[in-house]
Amino acid sequence: MQRGSDRLSVHRDDEMKHELRGLLGSGHPTRSAGWHDPEPTADDDPEVAGGPVAPGDPSASFASVRLELARVLTRGAFPAGPRELIGAMRREHAPDPLVEPLERLPRSARYANVQELAEALTA
Repeated sequence: MQRGSDRLSVHRDDEMKHELRGLLGSGHPTRSAGWHDPEPTADDDPEVAGGPVAPGDPSASFASVRLELARVLTRGAFPAGPRELIGAMRREHAPDPLVEPLERLPRSARYANVQELAEALTA
């Protein structure tokens, strides 16, 4: 059945499907403008795809710990001590491996930003 809005004939439509079959099945981007495609990860991006980074983990780098903390904590959470930061992280549903190391920090300590907190956790 033909609709009145079709620009192509049935035969031309089948030809175009055949021409595009290889392109669509290749797994490569099909867009003509490259800015639509997602940007690949950089070589120096921290590895966080394997799950939450635990500050006590020896394989966790300072940059990855700071990145994970910055994802959860906002600027409004600082300056604060460990108890306030634990409460803020629990409200944001942070993973336990990220929250538990804060419980071992000195209660009297105050942190002005994520940088200082990450330094204290990775030291």
